[in-house]
Amino acid sequence: MNNSKLTLWIFIALVLGIIFGWLAPSMAIKFQPLADMFLRMVKMIIAPLLFSTLVVGIAGHGDMKSLGKIGLKTLIYFEVVTTLALIIGLMSAHFFKPGLGFNLQAQASQMQAVNQMSQVSAHTSVSDMIVHIVPTSIVQAMSEGNLLQIVVFALFFAFAICAAGKKAKLVLDFLTSTCEIMFKFTELVMFFAPVGIFAAIAATIGSNGIGVLASYFKVIVSVYAALILFVAIVIAFACKITGISFIGLLKAIQEPALIAFSTASSEAAFPKAMEVMEKFGVPKNIVSFVIPTGYTFNLDGTTLYLSLGVIFATQIVGIELSLSQQIMIMLALMLTSKGVAGVPRVSLVVMAGTLASFNYPLIGVAILLGIDQILDMGRTTVNLIGNCIASVVIARWENEFDFVKMSKFLENKNIKVGKKIKKHIRLQNLKSINNYNNNINNSLSDENFINPTLN
Repeated sequence: MNNSKLTLWIFIALVLGIIFGWLAPSMAIKFQPLADMFLRMVKMIIAPLLFSTLVVGIAGHGDMKSLGKIGLKTLIYFEVVTTLALIIGLMSAHFFKPGLGFNLQAQASQMQAVNQMSQVSAHTSVSDMIVHIVPTSIVQAMSEGNLLQIVVFALFFAFAICAAGKKAKLVLDFLTSTCEIMFKFTELVMFFAPVGIFAAIAATIGSNGIGVLASYFKVIVSVYAALILFVAIVIAFACKITGISFIGLLKAIQEPALIAFSTASSEAAFPKAMEVMEKFGVPKNIVSFVIPTGYTFNLDGTTLYLSLGVIFATQIVGIELSLSQQIMIMLALMLTSKGVAGVPRVSLVVMAGTLASFNYPLIGVAILLGIDQILDMGRTTVNLIGNCIASVVIARWENEFDFVKMSKFLENKNIKVGKKIKKHIRLQNLKSINNYNNNINNSLSDENFINPTLN
């Protein structure tokens, strides 16, 4: 099945899942095991795929200094973008005012669940968060799907391969083959994506009911409008400054985006996102480092939702926050939203913990619990889009983005290549010719130096 057909089938599965969940909710809920099976199939891919691609990408180049620069630039970019996400979420909450006039009451079971969430803290301090990124066991990290710990282990492993030199060539060749195998493995798993997505969306609608959308209409509109605004402003601007077609990027990642939206799972879309971005023109070593790291430090959709959700939770109980209080909450969210990707219902956990630390009522979080799955679909998709464009930005920042490769990719998708991109292609081709000529001249110079009779 080619990519275009798979995308079509995923979209059809999404629509059919919504209709089936609406018309036959009790039967739709029974399809949840199929969704769980698909997610488990995806999870079994992630660890070996991530480890092999990252090690090959780094050890194949062998430039440790370059990797250090990439890491620093990546973290700077993440912090800037997540701060913008917080600001947009805050402004959207004040504009839409989703908490004002909200009449729906939280159930006792929901309040109990949220009270438990408020006691959960993924990391109690910045130092704990830093310590947590180092795995005690790579087997445990892989079994738990802790992407950041796998990245850290892969970095050290790649450094060791570079240090070992020729003695490690056999291991590097093995991992190169493993990498190719895992991409083929991913293609096989994606055959089951339409079935898994149909089951996931049908079970979601079936369990929540279509009526929940009407009850929470203002909240859902507020969140999704803010997410769309973030994509339209921040992501579009990032595309503009990097010279990348915004529409082209969205069309390129539509398949992993549909998977992320339908399953509300970043992990489900992760393998496909890495594959697509590499085909899009981002070097393997940058894709393998930026996207997994972004799943912990660059949760744009989640961060935006947190700032909007906190204001919603205070609006619903009639608390008006001063500017200084809002700034303090935003600063707290900047820290607490990092490194918690592996926690179930991570957004609600962070939100409840933040409100509890400021002694604000938790009833707003309990109310959001009822539609968390629906909101999670949107913020997970934005998380994915944000990490995909992050890999492009870093690749352009390092002058390693392949415009020729992107052009071919867009043409295969029947996407028009603009004048700016064609200009970048000409410059890139000219640079390649100059580098080739310089290498030839250097080789000739070396030969003349070694054998003076050639002069």
